[in-house]
Amino acid sequence: MTTSGYSPLQRLSIVIPARNEDGCIVTTIEQLHGELRRHDIHHEIVVVDDGSTDQTWTRLQELKNRLPELQPIKNNGRHGFGRAVICGLSHMTGDAVVIMMADASDDCHDVVRYWEELNQGIDCVFGSRFIAGGGVEGYPRFKLILNRLANTFLQCLFHIPLNDTTNAFKAYRREVIDGCQPLISPHFNLTVELPLKAIVRGYSWKVIPITWRNRQFGASKLKIKEMGSRYLFICLYIWLEKMLTKGDYKRINKLDSDSHA
Repeated sequence: MTTSGYSPLQRLSIVIPARNEDGCIVTTIEQLHGELRRHDIHHEIVVVDDGSTDQTWTRLQELKNRLPELQPIKNNGRHGFGRAVICGLSHMTGDAVVIMMADASDDCHDVVRYWEELNQGIDCVFGSRFIAGGGVEGYPRFKLILNRLANTFLQCLFHIPLNDTTNAFKAYRREVIDGCQPLISPHFNLTVELPLKAIVRGYSWKVIPITWRNRQFGASKLKIKEMGSRYLFICLYIWLEKMLTKGDYKRINKLDSDSHA
């Protein structure tokens, strides 16, 4: 792959939306910071408190006193997973970003692998839990079935090999975030809006295997019964963009990872 035209990445931003995560947020941040420091990655950790009613904000303020890389901010507007992520993206100062969950379900070492792949000149790195080398632990069976159906639908609709589009844990260069504006999903449907827009708008991307384990503390904020129509709307919205703008976006070196199979 040609990497000419890409400037070296200097700083990684990690954006973490958090709502009522006082049981795990400190552990998540400390483990992440430790892993990035061990690999000498200049970074900031932007945690967005999305209207917590527990001690999440207090925990963040206490941790900030001893961890200057932590940038806690409050989403003072309307709440929602997508709104919190968008708020965090608007505050990031790095030239690349990883969106990560607050509940320690994502593996910190995979963040390092994302950074390494981005530094090869790739625009986006998408992790998949459902390819060789990836895995899940403690995934509720009903949610797993819905996940596989939804991702199969997206593969067919967009003719892409990516089989874990709905997973929020992904990495992007800053220019991708800028090029995918405006982001309009207020809730978990942002998890599909951002990668699908990046693909449709011609950015290069690669899939690597990642691991995931179910949260040990707190409760999931994803309400499946509320999300069906929201996911469908954003998917059809981007599909329509794809159909109406054929040729408007220049395809650049989309990478087919061997791990797609």
